[in-house]
Amino acid sequence: MSDIRWKTFWLGLGLLAVALVIWAIKGIVLALVFLCIALSLYIARLLYWLYQLQIWLRTPSLNEVPEGKGIWETVFSSLFQHQRKNIRAEAELVAALEGFKRATNALPDGIVVLNHRDEVEWCNPPAELLLGLDISRDVNQPVQNLVRYAEFINYLQSSQYAEPVIVKSIRNTETTLQIQLIVFGTAQKLLICRNISAQEKIDTMRRDFIANVSHELRTPLTVVGGFLETLLDTKDAVPDSSKGYFDMMISQTSRMRLIIEDLLTLSRIESNSESPTTSVINMSTLLTMLQNDAKALSNGKHKIHLNADETLNIKGSNDELLSAFTNLVTNAVRYTPKGGDVTIGWTLKNKQAVLNVKDSGIGIEAQHIARLTERFYRVDNGRSRDTGGTGLGLAIVKHILNRHKARLEIKSTIGEGSTFSIVFPQSRTAIKPSEEAA
Repeated sequence: MSDIRWKTFWLGLGLLAVALVIWAIKGIVLALVFLCIALSLYIARLLYWLYQLQIWLRTPSLNEVPEGKGIWETVFSSLFQHQRKNIRAEAELVAALEGFKRATNALPDGIVVLNHRDEVEWCNPPAELLLGLDISRDVNQPVQNLVRYAEFINYLQSSQYAEPVIVKSIRNTETTLQIQLIVFGTAQKLLICRNISAQEKIDTMRRDFIANVSHELRTPLTVVGGFLETLLDTKDAVPDSSKGYFDMMISQTSRMRLIIEDLLTLSRIESNSESPTTSVINMSTLLTMLQNDAKALSNGKHKIHLNADETLNIKGSNDELLSAFTNLVTNAVRYTPKGGDVTIGWTLKNKQAVLNVKDSGIGIEAQHIARLTERFYRVDNGRSRDTGGTGLGLAIVKHILNRHKARLEIKSTIGEGSTFSIVFPQSRTAIKPSEEAA
């Protein structure tokens, strides 16, 4: 651009100098005539090269760039360089896109790219196979019109994509699909679809095995425990020196029975594929029951507080949610030292119902929090046994909440205590009419 400016400047300066010389020799009239003729020729030449530029722009090609004269030589040279860079960048982009397509085509998972309107922009062959798409036909079609699973449509509209959604394939009832959305760019989404049928079969076999073994163990353990208690209660049947051993056996038998009951409960929840009921739960009654149970378990050793919004109810399974709430409150009482506080809170936050169970216990170190809902995971094995825990309570809580599309949040500070919060989706919230609350 600097070359063009300088050439234009020197051309104008030259014409002005010639015009001044003519003015000095022949007079102003001839000088003006000269300037008019020179400017007319300059404009005609400018229009000619503009026309050449317009013709080239219709079908730009490196082989047909006009050579130009004067300043236009610089203009067309710059266009040539710019076009060559564009062609090189386009070739690199095409090569990268082809590499991406080859890589995604090699994946066993289905990949679908959605635009900001949730319309299909592109998908790989596994996505066509798993979801029944056809890229030649379905481009720019709304994905909810093509992937017609009620669970997926609710998942898409919820804008909560942290966890995937599991659906049974319409094309093959024996196929189970896991679908997850990932937001990227400017409101674009990446849909990842995976066939988890094999994993689902293994999980089903595991659940059935645990359920069957637990069921078979429950009867013999009950019989053994009953005989131990009978022997201990029978006069002179057990020497005084051995009664301590019998107490230990009865205690361990009872503990094993509790573990088996929790395993059966967990297996029953996992194998229940039906959505929980949407009947409204009277939370005032349920929370009062929780507070009374906590006081009974505490036996006066703790202060149990209840702060509840009496106008707030939720929709779900009363029995399942009572089990989940009881687990959290029981843990808070068990792991809080004598004289501590346990607070049950029930409130509406960001249009979502939230249950908080806060204690003033010893707290949990950060590295343990992510694993607390794993089966049999214990922060301190000895302390858990002393408090009578089975290591399955929070696993049961997690599965109950998954069925209700709720989530568990845990915050804890060593030496200050922990807060376990259950956050329900807005769809589960039920506000009690004001006159009824009164």
